[in-house]
Amino acid sequence: MKPAAPELEALSGRIDALLPQTQCRQCGYPGCRPYAEAIARGSADINRCPPGGDDTVRELARLTGVATRPLDPACGAPVPPAVAVIDEKTCIGCTLCIQACPVDAIVGASKLTHTVIAAECTGCGLCIPPCPVDCILMAETGESLTLEERGRRSQNYKKRYTARTLRLAREHADRRAAPRESAAERRKHATVERVMQRARQRLRERGHS
Repeated sequence: MKPAAPELEALSGRIDALLPQTQCRQCGYPGCRPYAEAIARGSADINRCPPGGDDTVRELARLTGVATRPLDPACGAPVPPAVAVIDEKTCIGCTLCIQACPVDAIVGASKLTHTVIAAECTGCGLCIPPCPVDCILMAETGESLTLEERGRRSQNYKKRYTARTLRLAREHADRRAAPRESAAERRKHATVERVMQRARQRLRERGHS
């Protein structure tokens, strides 16, 4: 029997908390939360997160009661911690990597050099495919994180991902609202023009009387 909606939401949240929050999409879902929701519904397996590795598979198995299993090779293999590095001499400032970064860890402006905030980079690699000049590479950090350190880092990634998602939603809403505002302004100007025309007409009529 499928869990009720509130139970499903709660389970999704607990599953999401176990994921590394890299938002890399290697699992086949557009982010960690959608993957967590799919696991909670029973429509996705627990072994589709290469960044989490076998540790995350075991944690998910304990939480969900599903038998543990090896990582699905179709999703990729675990790799050492790494961050994106931009060759600033080659960067053309196209902003495509900025748009691709799920946690706003790349800063820069159009036609200006971009750079990665290494401490905020999840290592997802999503910035690499859209780069038209191949100026981005992944550099291993050499870090060996404890479970507690991984947890803190995941929370920070999630916070930044959520902030970016909210920012994009606001920008989308602003873009949708802009035409309505322009139409309102046009109606206002048209009303003012009609009032002015009537005023000019009355002045002409007075002048002829």
